[in-house]
Amino acid sequence: MTTEPCTAALIAAVDEGFVAQLALTAELVRFPSTRGAEKEAQAFIADEMRRRGLEVDHFRIDLDRIRGLPGFSPAHVSYDEAWNAVGTLRAKETLGRSLILNGHVDVVPTGPLDMWATPPFEPRVADGWMYGRGAGDMKSGLVACLAALDAVRRAGFAPAADVIVQSVVEEECTGNGALACLDRGYRADAVLIPEPMNEALLNAQVGVIWFQVTVRGAPAHVAYAAEGASAIEAAFRLMTALHELEASWNARRADYPSHANLPHPINLNVGRIEGGDWASSVPAWCVFDVRVAIFPGQPIAEAKREIEAAIRAASQRDPFLRTNPPKIVYNGFEAEGYVLENAEAPVEALASAHRRVFGVGLETIASTATTDARFFGLYGDMPALVYGPRAQFIHGFDERVDLESLRNVTKTIALFLARWCGLTAA
Repeated sequence: MTTEPCTAALIAAVDEGFVAQLALTAELVRFPSTRGAEKEAQAFIADEMRRRGLEVDHFRIDLDRIRGLPGFSPAHVSYDEAWNAVGTLRAKETLGRSLILNGHVDVVPTGPLDMWATPPFEPRVADGWMYGRGAGDMKSGLVACLAALDAVRRAGFAPAADVIVQSVVEEECTGNGALACLDRGYRADAVLIPEPMNEALLNAQVGVIWFQVTVRGAPAHVAYAAEGASAIEAAFRLMTALHELEASWNARRADYPSHANLPHPINLNVGRIEGGDWASSVPAWCVFDVRVAIFPGQPIAEAKREIEAAIRAASQRDPFLRTNPPKIVYNGFEAEGYVLENAEAPVEALASAHRRVFGVGLETIASTATTDARFFGLYGDMPALVYGPRAQFIHGFDERVDLESLRNVTKTIALFLARWCGLTAA
């Protein structure tokens, strides 16, 4: 049932519930659900699913179950409080195609609080935006999934196929939350992930590798600094070598069609550094953490070999490191890139819904970031569509989501659900 009266009723139902949707989004933003601290937010989402009559599976991730699965990323923190929440709305009679709506509740650290205009976990609405850590990435999208189901019910309909809403953890650092859902047996005919994509459809994303480099030096009194070897200064030379590798990978972008037209698809970031013990001593140690992207189709093992070769070559040019080589540990993300393929039917359903709401065609983009879509597409054989609202400053200060964009994306999700799953009278 996707007639124009049905479409109009769904659009009106989203508008009718939008104030409540924003209130729920703000409540979720208030949870400081950084890595390892997502438990309370997930319990909140599980309760919201129950209130809507969904069958709720609120479970703790079992690392031993997923450790050997394709797509697993090394885990270096405790998973004692790593919980997922999955709600299933079962169709009374399956007439359409099933759908997973997936979002993540984890957020990245805030950085210095005094550099935010207002506290990051005290959401505020101003000038058509909601501000707060996670408002854009991606608690607003996660709530939009529930709001779209609310609109379907409010308009007097029910999905004609099963709809599964997943709230996962660890999207920002390993993806093991989505992998645990896959291991638990959740499958559907398509997946929609409302990440903040500025109202476009993601058709390709890079992979990601995290690694940590430990550099040793020779301590000496600063009065005799030439007799020592600074681990910190050596670390900066290694970083230069890694950025040269980054440049060489970008120069190869023509070999990877999905990202060939982007000027700089591969980004390497030194995200954390510490070292030394005392200002008057030549530092004997330094540790720095790196995130680097890889192209879809670029093997992780091959990329690691190139990383190690770059570090090794740079070390050979340093008299101390030549005999005291740095240590490399892969300590988090190990994600393959993903290209959306063989997905004409769900893409057309989403494009049709988007066109009806926005009045323009659906733009497709390749991303220099990654999402959980890879688990569904690469390991679950499910087309995974990533599409969501306009947001700014995600992972930065004063993160915010455009509320009118969020309203329209929620309408699009509701219409997509109707076109893909079909609707019956409630």
